[in-house]
Amino acid sequence: MSILNTNVTRTDDFASAESASVIAGNAQVRPRLLIVDDISDNRALLTRRFERRGFDVTEAESGLAALELIEKETFDLVLLDVMMPGIDGMETLKRIRGRKSALALPVIMVTAKSESTNIVDALECGANDYVTKPVDFAVALARVNTQISRRRAEQQVEFANEQLRRTNEELESRVDERTRRLADANQRLQEEIADREELQARSQYLAYHDSLTGLGNRLLFKEELEQALTEESAKTLAVLFVDLDGFKAVNDTGGHSVGDLLLKSLAAKLRDLLPPRDRIARLGGDEFAILQISGVQPSSSIALAERIIEVAAHPQNIEGHDVTVGASVGIAIVRPGEMNAETVLKCADLAMYSAKSGGRGTFRMFDPQMDAIAQTRRSLERDMRTALVQGDFSLFYQPLVNLQTRKVTAFEALMRWHHAERGSVAPSEFIPVAEEMGLIVQLGEWALRQACMEAVDWPDGIHVSVNLSPLQFAKGNLVSTVMSALASSGLPASRLELEITESVLLEKSDRNIRILNHLRALGVRISMDDFGTGYSSIGYLRSFPFDKIKIDQSFVRDVLVDAGSLAIVRAIAGLGVSFGMTTTAEGVETEEQMRCLNREGCIEVQGYLLSKPVPPAEVPGLLEQLKAGGARASDS
Repeated sequence: MSILNTNVTRTDDFASAESASVIAGNAQVRPRLLIVDDISDNRALLTRRFERRGFDVTEAESGLAALELIEKETFDLVLLDVMMPGIDGMETLKRIRGRKSALALPVIMVTAKSESTNIVDALECGANDYVTKPVDFAVALARVNTQISRRRAEQQVEFANEQLRRTNEELESRVDERTRRLADANQRLQEEIADREELQARSQYLAYHDSLTGLGNRLLFKEELEQALTEESAKTLAVLFVDLDGFKAVNDTGGHSVGDLLLKSLAAKLRDLLPPRDRIARLGGDEFAILQISGVQPSSSIALAERIIEVAAHPQNIEGHDVTVGASVGIAIVRPGEMNAETVLKCADLAMYSAKSGGRGTFRMFDPQMDAIAQTRRSLERDMRTALVQGDFSLFYQPLVNLQTRKVTAFEALMRWHHAERGSVAPSEFIPVAEEMGLIVQLGEWALRQACMEAVDWPDGIHVSVNLSPLQFAKGNLVSTVMSALASSGLPASRLELEITESVLLEKSDRNIRILNHLRALGVRISMDDFGTGYSSIGYLRSFPFDKIKIDQSFVRDVLVDAGSLAIVRAIAGLGVSFGMTTTAEGVETEEQMRCLNREGCIEVQGYLLSKPVPPAEVPGLLEQLKAGGARASDS
């Protein structure tokens, strides 16, 4: 899928003519643009559109290629994709800034994420601006033109200064003509100075203001906050960090033009809430910051936060679109001298994320415990990355047993992490964090390869079951990864089972079903985990022929005491028979549960009654133990 949003108007076909051909001296110069993206179709589409608007475009397929080009050639701007293999966009940006400043070489980031953390990180690393995928070309063109105009303005300032220097030298060398031409030279000098001052003022404004809303930007806000914190006569200050709720949906449904108009409208409304002394800035994306100076008390800051939430939630009609968003607000109150601007912003940001976690559309006051929680989270993320590199993760295996034959049919691979200092870290603690930080894609690929390598030595009739994350469908090359894991291990495709949850089919279901069909075509078996817990589980049985459905342990746990749970188990077992799918009951802990499940028609069971998950070295012994136990059960 292209990152470019092609459903844009063409009113910009001639609007960029002026900025696409800037006079420098007596020569017209076509702006040079470097487009960095690992997907060739994305680069080609952007290249065509920018070249039609007078740009000279060079393409780079990776961050390293871009860095080599920048070292050898001169560009006016870099359009840099965030998500790339090898060194990603963020690392590429850092290396660019190590060589060239934001004024010398503007960089606009292209990201598929609109979460504020990624945008803020990019801006703090020196990005001049950003656009989000799918790219609205009109927005991208406008932002490219803005940055190039700013860079050309700086060049014109340098050019004017150089011309001024040459003029002065010429005047000194022509002493004999000085009197006669003094008036004309002075007039030219005054005009050049005026032009230079105008260009410098424009450049200064662009450096400190958001081009969309006209508000101050992050740089200006931090300087104003730092100044307020260093004034000895200043009283208590408050910083309110505002993040819009549901703004991504506005961009997705109405387009970026509607989103931009909404931001302009809300910026004006928020500015009108403040007295003259207070300050407001757009930090980037859908994030705003407010510096409250006038009459700061906890109650006044809370009142302002409540008013912001009320104003943001008021429905608006933008170009015929009925738009409703919300706002989450974090509040940090501080006295001058207690901390610097960066720390105050961080505290307000943490409070805002606490408000998000608390249900959105609300506010939170900063509490030092928030920072402790954030530090713990960052430490966990750092340790997880290290653990993946050092090979500290491992797989344990839990058997699935056929109720009729009492034989092991498969083992489910379950990830384990033993930390040198933390000890055993529960999957319920590190798996959600891996999902949020995107590391689950690498972890999932490792688990798939490891499970195939360890299962190849098991008896031929025994399968290995590996859980897949929705992110592996969205971000990974799942089909090629599965093919590579099977090929490198020698495990037959028929012995590999892949478990998915309903969320895989909820998001981009058509695309994900195509991926599942590719996997089935390889001979891999597909099962739906936690069946019955979602709203649409039954409907998915019609859209894809699963090999197995796994009954969630919440139903199995209460099957003997709750008529509703028993009815659900009975219904799922019946569905399995009707669709020709194996039904597996998870979380079986007692003989009574297993007998009940057998009566209701379940095919397989899995749980602590049979075995806890064991390391791979114990699998052969467990097979022998369960084989002996199954034989005794059959004899009885």
